[in-house]
Amino acid sequence: MSLPQIKTILYTTSLGEHTRPVFRQAVNLANQFQAHLLMLHVVEPVGEMGRALIHTYLPEDVITKMHDEGIDRVLGQMKERLEKYRDEELKELDHDIAFDVEPVIAEGQHADTILSQAAKLNADIIVMGQENTFGHHSATTHQVVRRAKIPVFVVPTGKEYL
Repeated sequence: MSLPQIKTILYTTSLGEHTRPVFRQAVNLANQFQAHLLMLHVVEPVGEMGRALIHTYLPEDVITKMHDEGIDRVLGQMKERLEKYRDEELKELDHDIAFDVEPVIAEGQHADTILSQAAKLNADIIVMGQENTFGHHSATTHQVVRRAKIPVFVVPTGKEYL
């Protein structure tokens, strides 16, 4: 029996304040395994009440335009974070590393979407943070770990973890 190969890593991010330690681990793993790194941000859909209000006051073409502009804005933010990380941290290393990161945005409930994207993108491992935006243990991480069919690498994200 051979050891499992890691060719594709799915890194999930909330784009929150304390996510860089998780990203560092994902980049490190991708470099060690010479794997392709996918940076996934999940956008939750608007709830039923919000959807009803939006459709009451705005025409469909305006809703579609706002949605698309919002997704483009998030994608731009992801690309800016990648450039900032490359400029701030990778230039300080005494050796070059491959920095092959592809931003991905998906819509849906967090845990379900992470798992479906992992399957769709043929990820071999998922890398994600331990805590949510409020500093509590993440229910999303718990659900992904419990239901995943591939390994999940969980990184502490508290303020004390560097």
